[in-house]
Amino acid sequence: MAHVTYHIVEHDGGWAYKLGDVFSETFRTREAAAKAVKKVAMEQEIPGQTSGIVFEDSSGKWHEELARGDDRPQADVE
Repeated sequence: MAHVTYHIVEHDGGWAYKLGDVFSETFRTREAAAKAVKKVAMEQEIPGQTSGIVFEDSSGKWHEELARGDDRPQADVE
């Protein structure tokens, strides 16, 4: 099972949560960002439907894959 960790950080004059190099919207308080990211982390683990996906990689090559709906990561917040 994959594992992801969201981090709560100061950002753009407020607080945001971050996964890798990607920031959420900015919240006025750390508490508001924490509440939002806890909801996001819980939703990240909810199974969905298996479906086909098509995506383009950074070199411009297209790929087709089957995304299993039960292949959800474990999500934590720090």
